[in-house]
Amino acid sequence: MLIEVTPADHGVIVDLAYATARNFTGKPVYGRAACYLHPEALAKLERARDLAAAQGFRLRILDAFRPAEAQWVLWNHTPDADFVADPRRGSPHGRGAAVDLTLVDADGQDLDMGTPFDDFTVQSHHARTDIDPAAQRNRGLLLGLMTAAGWEFYMHEWWHYQLFHARERFPLLSDSILPQSMMPEK
Repeated sequence: MLIEVTPADHGVIVDLAYATARNFTGKPVYGRAACYLHPEALAKLERARDLAAAQGFRLRILDAFRPAEAQWVLWNHTPDADFVADPRRGSPHGRGAAVDLTLVDADGQDLDMGTPFDDFTVQSHHARTDIDPAAQRNRGLLLGLMTAAGWEFYMHEWWHYQLFHARERFPLLSDSILPQSMMPEK
């Protein structure tokens, strides 16, 4: 069972890009902005939140659980397996076992990560030395916080973290498992 992650209950900023037009499709994918995670992922997110807070930062959640129906929308728009999981195989997001996020400073500003979220270029890969040094440090800070909290990173996306062995450990889930649908009404 997935748990809803809210700012009030979990001390994070929830700003789901796929519930808005601020994503690579240019239109909302979700009909309702709701953030869910598997309990194990939520425990690790709370640990990362605490580690970030100790250094004066907050976490901004850009995506978490992504229903299988949403994964098909993304794949049909951009069938590029380096950046969008083939829905036949599924994604850790579709299991409630992944989170896309960034760090926010005390003034509420996102730290510069060198590229925006969902930038499908090699500059969004971890360990890039051809981006601004401050952005390299910010990515390193996020990577350190998330790995210290027990997350695995995905090398092509500075924003993506997942539970280890998520595809083997957790089933793919559809929108129908939620108490209220995230997908738009047809």
